[in-house]
Amino acid sequence: MNYHTDIDPNRPGYPAQELASIVIPLLKGVIYQEESPMLWSALLNLQAAVRDYVAVLGLELTFDEAEGYAFLRSRSEIETEGTNTAPRLIARRQLSYPVSLLLALLRKKLAEFDAGGGDTRLILSRDEVVELIRIFLPPASNEVKLIDQVDAALNKIADLGFIRRLRGERGMIEVRRIIKAFIDAQWLADFDKRLDEYLQRPVKGMEKDDE
Repeated sequence: MNYHTDIDPNRPGYPAQELASIVIPLLKGVIYQEESPMLWSALLNLQAAVRDYVAVLGLELTFDEAEGYAFLRSRSEIETEGTNTAPRLIARRQLSYPVSLLLALLRKKLAEFDAGGGDTRLILSRDEVVELIRIFLPPASNEVKLIDQVDAALNKIADLGFIRRLRGERGMIEVRRIIKAFIDAQWLADFDKRLDEYLQRPVKGMEKDDE
């Protein structure tokens, strides 16, 4: 059954069950077209209605049909009368310096990959990720400790949904294209300057052991 995208979610007869089946997964995390094709199709049909509904909750829908992902984010905080503000449903996450740096490096790698016009999936090995971040480390850093710390950062990034580990391929990851929604083109334009800033100090927690 097809639904018009201008449906009022408060109007009697609105397909509330269908709407809930979309909004609830969005509140839990990202919806990917390749992973949930039926849910994606439903979101495509009810996109405008979902936008209207989540707006009441102080959220906005980010929907990228070309890249195949959708998620919710909190709207920019707006000053209101008095000191009362709406409760935040989508929590902000404070990222560590190594995780932030590695996210930036993966985003730049994806931009370079896209510029090459090849495959649509960027697949990297753990060794390749280690090499991306090695330039920011002191010479002769402890290799075993470095690999463990890179794995820890990758685990955090995987939890955030920006990469996924490939089943049956130990140490291989796919950089998910949703990373583009959080690190945009303007940020990349300033990336060289940011790299200079990063190079002024080793990655905290990844320095050479004192022993």
